[in-house]
Amino acid sequence: MEIDNLEQYLEEQYDIMDVSLLAGKIMLESGAETYRVEDTMMRIAKNYGIKESHSYVTPTGIMFSIETEEPTKTKLIRISDRTTDLKKVMQVNSISRRIANGELDVQQAYRILKRIQVAEETYPLKIRIAAASISSGCFLMMFDGSWADFLPAMVIGGIGFASVVYFHDLILLKFFSEFMASLIIGLLAAISVLTGLGQELDKIIIGSVMPLVPGLLITNAVRDLIAGHFISGLSKGAEAFLTAFAIGSGIAVIVTFL
Repeated sequence: MEIDNLEQYLEEQYDIMDVSLLAGKIMLESGAETYRVEDTMMRIAKNYGIKESHSYVTPTGIMFSIETEEPTKTKLIRISDRTTDLKKVMQVNSISRRIANGELDVQQAYRILKRIQVAEETYPLKIRIAAASISSGCFLMMFDGSWADFLPAMVIGGIGFASVVYFHDLILLKFFSEFMASLIIGLLAAISVLTGLGQELDKIIIGSVMPLVPGLLITNAVRDLIAGHFISGLSKGAEAFLTAFAIGSGIAVIVTFL
């Protein structure tokens, strides 16, 4: 292979790797399961003409390699922050299907994925707090609470969710935001009962902390274990356990002093 053609060939291979890695990074940071991330990355590479590729995904990093006529190429990226944004997962899956249909070349796919990566949250913070408030009241009723506690649970649940967002941005210490938010929820719930605004302390606390519970994380941990990704499954399970422990610890501190 001539030098010019070789350089162009290598550049194309690296471009394909960049597209695959960017797609995997967006999905993993947005709450996708490990096996879905790996499958999407390898499908993208295959649809761009890579006969064989390998991906290894953990909650904190992605390794991706392709086998070509030249020596195997491998890239590694670090994942430092994860959240829940299923819309971005859906958008990346849509890009993968468009690539499979031959609608996007490598450069077009990379530009679209970059726009998806830098896109702001799907909903503004005010709407997310309002949704957390409403869900807190609904969870209270689901756990056999009374209508008298519906409004206190809504208010406290919204404040608790806002506290998680605030402390997460303020201090980059994992599980601290959940602990502080649950501490605030327990304190406000106790105050509401002591002042007569609420009736059942346990029901108000249960309804208010539900928006903080790592439900998606637990689900992904189980699905990864079933799919055979034991390292990812166990690490996500440990993260879910520590998150739940932080929430429980914050509530326990308040209840202990009542």
